[in-house]
Amino acid sequence: METTKNTKLYFGRPGSMYGLVSLLVMLLLTVYQVIMSYCVLAKDKENFSELLIYFAAYIIAEWVYYFIFAVVQNRHISLEMISFALSSISLYITASVSPEKTRTQFVAIFAGLALYIAMVLYMQSTTRTSALRMPMALAAIGLLAFTLVFASYTNGAKNWIYIGPISIQPSEFVKLAFIYVGAATLDKLQSTRSLTAYVFFSVGCVGMLGLMSDFGTALIYFATFLLIAFLRSGDIRTIVLVCTAAVIGGILILTLKSYILNRFASYRHIWEHMYDSGGYQQTRTLIYAASGGFFGTGIGNGHLREVFAAAEDLIFGLVCEELGMLTGFLIIISLALLSLAAAYNAKFARSSFFTIAACAAAGMIIVQTSLNVFGVTDFLPLTGVTLPFVSRGGSSMICSWGLLAFIKAADSRTYPDFPKSRLEGQRK
Repeated sequence: METTKNTKLYFGRPGSMYGLVSLLVMLLLTVYQVIMSYCVLAKDKENFSELLIYFAAYIIAEWVYYFIFAVVQNRHISLEMISFALSSISLYITASVSPEKTRTQFVAIFAGLALYIAMVLYMQSTTRTSALRMPMALAAIGLLAFTLVFASYTNGAKNWIYIGPISIQPSEFVKLAFIYVGAATLDKLQSTRSLTAYVFFSVGCVGMLGLMSDFGTALIYFATFLLIAFLRSGDIRTIVLVCTAAVIGGILILTLKSYILNRFASYRHIWEHMYDSGGYQQTRTLIYAASGGFFGTGIGNGHLREVFAAAEDLIFGLVCEELGMLTGFLIIISLALLSLAAAYNAKFARSSFFTIAACAAAGMIIVQTSLNVFGVTDFLPLTGVTLPFVSRGGSSMICSWGLLAFIKAADSRTYPDFPKSRLEGQRK
């Protein structure tokens, strides 16, 4: 009887406390999105009809998802509501800054949602989580190798593949494979052979990213590798040894390729380079973000939008300027909540695969968020990585929803067929 009671409270019937709270959140989110839609549409009469269709379709899709999963299936969709809210900010800023790219961003959001649903459904079975380990590892290495050979340099990094008018950043998709392979490899009892195999796989991925000069993404991969290795081994000495080797390797790269060091020469000296490429973006970000105050100047009224990569790498500054620092802080808090959910759910996951995958995905989100936010504010070197769910970019958006799937799958209650008596036993 106790199990049934707790289960119903968690999943939240429409009449339960959770059901009422989730409905209220959906209503407030819709009101916010309607206001944002009005603000964007009021400033763009030329693209009014097209943008109106995208905005209306987005809000309708949210309610359809809510009705199917929260009302009909009595599922807990807090993670999805957070992700929908963050993705909508990305959609509105894209429509405001680059209306011609709104369709691409709209499609990317729902492509990411489709991937999210597919991954959650696939990971329902604990017996097949390791089935794609080798294919994914080979696909990841192959995709990075293909990028290294055929991609052209864009903004200093060789990480984009162009297929006609479509641009793809393969390293974003490889992030999902990187986590999956690591979790599947170390799911069973750790052996020297399995750990060695994953180390070589990780070195291959990070090494090719280094050759592409995509150091921001390489750092995200490396931090994720450390997290996965520590989750499985718990050996601090091994982690220190790996970090030491990485530092030596980084110094060697900077020695052999001194021009790379010049890209970080302005770190902590951006005001001395505020009129050249060394500090132009970051100084403008700090100035305009501060001018937005607590509530912002209003979407479409900012100046940072005129700076290169405002809706991508500098998105946090643009949000603070036009939507206010309050919105900027709420975005950081929302991403932190996704990570806290991963840490909580991982304690009761159905196997170590889900524990490792969820924590690695959360770690990747936190590291990437830190590099983006602290990079544009000069607390860290500017590495040019995106802000999960918020930055404009199809590959980044799809990857963000894929990372969410690992966090969602770690929660045993995501799957109604999982024995509730076993779940309650784990939680006690």
